[in-house]
Amino acid sequence: MAPKVLVSDSLSETAVQIFRDRGIEVDFEPALGKDKEALAAVIGKYDGLAIRSATKVTPSLLEHATNLKVVGRAGIGTDNVDKEASSKKGVIVMNTPFGNMITTAEHAIAMMFAVARQIPEASASTHAGKWEKSKFMGVELTNKTLGVIGAGNIGGIVCDRARGLKMKVIAYDPFLSAERAVEMGVEKVELEDLLARADFITLHVPLTDSTRNILSAENLAKTKKGVRIINCARGGLIDEEALADLLKSGHVAGAALDVFAVEPAKENVLFGLPNVVCTPHLGASTSEAQENVALQVAEQMSNYLLDGAVENALNMPSMSAEEAKIMGPWVTLAENLGSFIGQVTDEAIKEINVTFDGVAAEMNLKALEAAVIAGIMQAANPDVNMVSAPVIAKERGIQISKTTQDATGSFDGYIKLDIQTVEKHRTIAGTVFSDGKPRFIQIKGITIDAEVGEHMLYTTNQDVPGILGKLGTLLAEHDENIANFTLGRTAPGGDAIAVTFLDTPIKATTVQALKDSGLFQHVRPLHFKA
Repeated sequence: MAPKVLVSDSLSETAVQIFRDRGIEVDFEPALGKDKEALAAVIGKYDGLAIRSATKVTPSLLEHATNLKVVGRAGIGTDNVDKEASSKKGVIVMNTPFGNMITTAEHAIAMMFAVARQIPEASASTHAGKWEKSKFMGVELTNKTLGVIGAGNIGGIVCDRARGLKMKVIAYDPFLSAERAVEMGVEKVELEDLLARADFITLHVPLTDSTRNILSAENLAKTKKGVRIINCARGGLIDEEALADLLKSGHVAGAALDVFAVEPAKENVLFGLPNVVCTPHLGASTSEAQENVALQVAEQMSNYLLDGAVENALNMPSMSAEEAKIMGPWVTLAENLGSFIGQVTDEAIKEINVTFDGVAAEMNLKALEAAVIAGIMQAANPDVNMVSAPVIAKERGIQISKTTQDATGSFDGYIKLDIQTVEKHRTIAGTVFSDGKPRFIQIKGITIDAEVGEHMLYTTNQDVPGILGKLGTLLAEHDENIANFTLGRTAPGGDAIAVTFLDTPIKATTVQALKDSGLFQHVRPLHFKA
């Protein structure tokens, strides 16, 4: 029987025809995306669900999705899909991460022009029959300094376009290597340097714990007087109240925003200010981009339903169904190893070498390698998946290599990462035990046996008496409950590490107390996928 797909959002007829041409039965019902009860009543008949942003794939909907195998999102954002619930249900979630990059980058450039020349205000004034030529004195982009926060896919395109406009481009991105910056023709800088020098600042980072309010009141105060700020990335990256105050005072000359902390934005502290340009999240809204992502999702879903090929999946590695049964725990291990490195590394990564030992060397190394890279990069960008991660790593000039070898130790196999940053060399290794659970077996060359938990704490210190007791005491004083604990050292009196598995996320006050104790060289809270 042919697979059956439901299209519950607006998709182009060309995309719908792709399903039909591949022999897939398809129902095009775009109204269902806004009627959750009607969608729940029919979803059980379908193997695939193709959506945009209107359809909400919730746990309650998935309860009715008895045959659903894949959800395909025409676009990059999947906030409307519960990925954890989908994974538990065995439903693959795919997106199309590269279809709207140019469109979003072009919108940022357009917004930069608009705020530089006050185009919306001047247009409204002229439409009103006024001729206020002297009121709208703008500035040129030529020879101005553009500060780009986030030089990944979209940010990289903005850098390229800005250089074509004869702007000087400086970029802040912890994952941008010096070599890649030279190739892009941009100057890699620290955030404080960018804030002090940029005439225009544009944001191109996802919203994560580390980027939330990256333009905080404190950072906005450090900007150059007369700066103009553009955000076409995500709401929540800017302290909107602080930005409004600086716009009113004249410190910030103008702002152009396509995204807001609360959307849909029916009201906002920035609305009504004469030096602010606003659009309703139009970054990906061009006919070309919408067509591109629609065609891509139709092809990807067809390939999976007919051939088992997994492309741009957010919750499953790119591999065959047969491989997934064997490799699942090893993929989880690879992601955890990469995630550890990503969470403890703040500087740009130059090289990644992955050693596959024993049984790990006999698996789908491309999938395992991609899982490692995705784990590293998801610390900075949760939208990265196993397909896009290697591409992003290549774009950022990260050298990736792998080594395979026969089983060399007491384990049937293991995976080891050797990471070279601008300043440091980091290593971590892990294996999968017979119970199918990943373990960290070596960090910084120190042998350990650490169970991987959702909430963890990593500390380093000099091996002297009293450290373990102090760690336990401080955690207890801050009501942190330990689920498991592992420690190791190089030699008596040498370097020591501790990996603590906690029941709940560690509080910021606890982390600060550990740092203030002066006993630890490194204190880092860690989070791993449950």
